[in-house]
Amino acid sequence: MDIFDRIHESTGGPIGQFREKVEGYFSFPKLEGEIGAHMKFQGKDVLCWSLNNYLGLANHPEVRKVDGEAAVRWGLAYPMGSRMLTGNTDLHEKLERELADFEKKEAAFLFNFGYQGIVSTIDSLLTRHDVIVFDAECHACLLDGKRLHQGKAFSYKHNDIVSCEQKLKVATKVAEEQGGGVLLITEGVYGMTGALGILDQIAALKKKYKFRIMIDDAHGFGVMGPTGRGTSEHFNVMDDIDIYIGAYAKSMAIIGGFIATKKHVIDYLRYNMRSQIYAKALPMPIVEGCLKRLEIIRSKEGDELRKKLWTVTRRLQQGFRDLGFDIGPSEACVTPISLKGGPNQAANIAYDLRENYKIFCSIVVYPVIPPGMIIFRIISTAAHTVEDVDYTLNAFKEIKEKLDRGEYDSEELRDFTVK
Repeated sequence: MDIFDRIHESTGGPIGQFREKVEGYFSFPKLEGEIGAHMKFQGKDVLCWSLNNYLGLANHPEVRKVDGEAAVRWGLAYPMGSRMLTGNTDLHEKLERELADFEKKEAAFLFNFGYQGIVSTIDSLLTRHDVIVFDAECHACLLDGKRLHQGKAFSYKHNDIVSCEQKLKVATKVAEEQGGGVLLITEGVYGMTGALGILDQIAALKKKYKFRIMIDDAHGFGVMGPTGRGTSEHFNVMDDIDIYIGAYAKSMAIIGGFIATKKHVIDYLRYNMRSQIYAKALPMPIVEGCLKRLEIIRSKEGDELRKKLWTVTRRLQQGFRDLGFDIGPSEACVTPISLKGGPNQAANIAYDLRENYKIFCSIVVYPVIPPGMIIFRIISTAAHTVEDVDYTLNAFKEIKEKLDRGEYDSEELRDFTVK
């Protein structure tokens, strides 16, 4: 069969099968206006809880000023080429030094994209003799990196230290037989649930087993810990984390990421990471913008932004728990509201939220989560206010009452296509 013919005949998969009815409303929606807690959706003002703009830096006046001036000064092309060939600059190296210093590591290396960088890091670091141990609920980028690994890999039950140790035992034995090492991969913050990785418990296993720890702290960098150094700082295990990976897309509200670890490991990656060797270097305006963002994160203002963020987050999460909602073990800036129901109910609830309550948040259904469940994913930021929180809690209280009365039950998925 021709590839295109097969795709044409496909239903589109578990999510894509609804494309004709939901595209533009639930999938690929278009938020408009200034990035922040209040935006526009289809011409209507909405209270937005769907952006990872944790510290509100996307529209910080100093950040916007630096971004704009850098774009005028350098353009978006400079530097041309990959870092190895013609794309290296003093500012790229300065950002790496400052990130390494911030994370208390010997050296750092910039990624063009966090996802791409993580996949390539795993691919570059490991040989077929090495063994991976990973949390079963790791992000797709970590799983894709694991797929490139030609050696063995073992998953442990999510945040289950007993299961983790069992798999470490097996992995250690296999690695010894093959003459390789063990890399344990976990997340600092799980972006779908807001749960923290059990870094302190995993780090304690280093007393019994020989392995290296790599964490993807995309949702922890800049916000977790007393000074924003991440989830490893939160758990006071920075020295035990061998490879720290941060992303700019959340707390810094810009594209890119980085890895921080031992200098000799960074030196090796610089000459072996395919995603960076064969790709254009980060444009200078992004590098300058990241330097400014990191400066703010490390400043007194950064402390104040984190304080505001956590005030909003804690009030929101406690409010949902008080109302009887299931938000799981969430401790970070992501609050998942779990309800029982199917895609039709999820769509009808979300429609009510957006059209009648003017609240925009993302919905998650099968196959991302088990069938029969709905998650409304609320992302709090320093740009939100206590008033935003209270309004949202009142709206969800009414939503819950309507759900209990069966007002969102329907046989068919309504047509949400943008007219």
